[in-house]
Amino acid sequence: MRKTALYVPGDRPDRLAKALTLGADELIVDLEDAVPLTAKEHTRAAVAAWLRSLPADRPRITVRINPGELGHADARAVAGPGLDCLCAAKVDDVDDLHALDAVLADAPGLPVVPLLESAAAILAAPEIAAAPRVAGLQLGEADLAADLGVTPGPDESELLWARSQVTAASAAAGLPPPLGPVSTQFRDLEAFRTTTLRLKRLGFRGRACVHPAQLPVVAEVFTPTPAELDRARSLLARYEAALASGSAVFVGDDGRLVDQAVIRAARALLA
Repeated sequence: MRKTALYVPGDRPDRLAKALTLGADELIVDLEDAVPLTAKEHTRAAVAAWLRSLPADRPRITVRINPGELGHADARAVAGPGLDCLCAAKVDDVDDLHALDAVLADAPGLPVVPLLESAAAILAAPEIAAAPRVAGLQLGEADLAADLGVTPGPDESELLWARSQVTAASAAAGLPPPLGPVSTQFRDLEAFRTTTLRLKRLGFRGRACVHPAQLPVVAEVFTPTPAELDRARSLLARYEAALASGSAVFVGDDGRLVDQAVIRAARALLA
């Protein structure tokens, strides 16, 4: 499970080098929004060379590619040693992914994570989740909010429907829980913690970050505490004892019935 992912501009070699040391589970090297159009070609070549120079002991490396033909050129350049995954920006439907799959014919098994950033993408999330190479989904909320014409308030309830669509589509397709969307809040880390906890309650199991200061908060929120792990182990032990006595349910310490659904959640937590 990836809990922490850090976006790094592809056109900043100094930041790429430093990012390897920051403890993120995954680095998302950005060839899209962080790179001006005039620098795309040079940055693509530089990132491809950087990927091939990486040490074995490193985080998972994903590259976010541009949409359309520009992204196809990105994919051809970076697919190979050092690359673990592609993040495809602004995927609106399965046709985008079928086209990318054809471009990657010489890279069998390379996974793709589509970034859903429009109303069309959210409505097509179940089909996108089942497309070739898709290993997970991510949500791009800045572009999505602009497309929907919404202005998120402090509780971000305006984006609740879209977030739930993405977690539901992921679960229905048998994909891992998605990473939570980025936040530009890196100075008020308590506010960032609050929004990260909200994403955890919605079914996200990690979060993408835009600043290293956000990484410890995300890691803490999505790492089970010793007390949570002890409770999960206790539930499993008591469930096995109940099964041995001929019952599939028992009453927990909090007075609530514990059944297979609760046990499945406990097993997921331990995993």
